[in-house]
Amino acid sequence: MNRRDFLKAAAISGGLLILPKKTLSFFDPFTQIDTFPEAEFLGRNCLGGIMNFRIRPSADAEINKSVYEDFIFPIYQQVVGEPPAGSYSATWFETPYGFVYSPGVQIVKNEPNLTPVTSLPDSSMGKGFWAEVTVPYSNIIFGKEPISPWYIAVKDLNPRVYYSQVFWIDEIKQGNDGLTYYRANELYGTYGDIAYVDSRAFRPITKEEVEPIHPDVQNKRIYANLTYQTLTCYENDVEVYFCRISSGAVYSNEGAVIDSYATPTGNHYPWRKVISIHMSGSLTGSGWDTPGVPWSVIFATGGASIHAVFWHNGFGTPRSHGCINCKPEDAKWIWRWVNPQVGLDPGDVHVEGQVGTLIEVKN
Repeated sequence: MNRRDFLKAAAISGGLLILPKKTLSFFDPFTQIDTFPEAEFLGRNCLGGIMNFRIRPSADAEINKSVYEDFIFPIYQQVVGEPPAGSYSATWFETPYGFVYSPGVQIVKNEPNLTPVTSLPDSSMGKGFWAEVTVPYSNIIFGKEPISPWYIAVKDLNPRVYYSQVFWIDEIKQGNDGLTYYRANELYGTYGDIAYVDSRAFRPITKEEVEPIHPDVQNKRIYANLTYQTLTCYENDVEVYFCRISSGAVYSNEGAVIDSYATPTGNHYPWRKVISIHMSGSLTGSGWDTPGVPWSVIFATGGASIHAVFWHNGFGTPRSHGCINCKPEDAKWIWRWVNPQVGLDPGDVHVEGQVGTLIEVKN
């Protein structure tokens, strides 16, 4: 693209985004996506700290390599090993660096989208579209000082969006580095942050992929078993879907038994379904703040919901603040299947009373 075409594109798409000088010291936007390893399945260290690779799938085995948060690596296969003391899962991943315990590994892919959207489509919410992050991560450039607790906490630590997060894209800008950037906004639960991200990190979500599953079936039921950490979807009492979950944590970080994070038991009905929401609050007495949480089915007073997570892989182990955590692919299927129905536009619906799918949560 020559300078004239570049400036023309910038004018059409909403102006020129001037990257702060320190941004380029954090990362090179042109090459960031190309630095990820080539493999069908990749892992991301989502522990929030140091991750250790060991010579055998055991916490007692010698450490072969230690890496920092967000380190990306190929995954060869899943193996059964020895669970660390006090842990439930015995699942490890074999990698080029040795074996790593699976709960701290987000399974990701690197599928950049090389043809950016050049104009925003119309919708009932104004111009914009829903998009999913399809690369392991991509750095954020803030258009103003961040407001939400999450963004404030990470603003000086290479702030990023992560694989499987979903955002509302409502602005397109050309960067002074020649790349196209989207504003990764949040329609629901937003603090008003202005976050720009490399457009190659996003895949627009299509109408077809969120169409309801089996919409004509009336007798649907979800059964969440907190003892076994499983969720089953039934149609006329016939199982049609099954997955592992993580419900409310049973132990504190110090190992003490707690009930403040307990997932609400009993019979519930969805009162809201939303494609993506900025989750924040203090449902169980401990605050949290997380942007771009996809595929939420909110069923209890205070906001307990079934939703996808990108910050752990510890399914089968209680560890949430009260919600029912699922893998993104599981949460998306459940979101499409459960009543009430909602489409891509607006991607959000509220209902009252017992009008949706019964959600039984039992110990």
